[in-house]
Amino acid sequence: EVQLVESGGGLVQPGGSLRLSCAASGFTFGNAYMSWVRQAPGKGLEWVSSISRSGITYYADSVKGRFIISRDNAKDTLYLQLNSLKTEDTSMYYCAKPYNSRIFSPEVEARGQGTQVTVSS
Repeated sequence: EVQLVESGGGLVQPGGSLRLSCAASGFTFGNAYMSWVRQAPGKGLEWVSSISRSGITYYADSVKGRFIISRDNAKDTLYLQLNSLKTEDTSMYYCAKPYNSRIFSPEVEARGQGTQVTVSS
């Protein structure tokens, strides 16, 4: 059974930074593409970023240049560094295992319970 457990969310001022972590288990993490998706209050799921098995990274235009996705295959852990945060980044952030045929989609095979990021002054 795929299990994904996020941590690291919180309240931060505009312009601030946070680092999210996701501990993965129940599958061969090192063989899997991984993603982050988010959901703002009252809105649908939004794809944020993905990373290939070898570390090639992909970003939504809304976060490109500000967020950095990374992974540690030895620790079965996924990360998302959030920099230059804006109020519109306020969302529940989910670590996700995407479908192989839909890497850049918010529709995913599995996701964790989420960690809340709130950007406010």
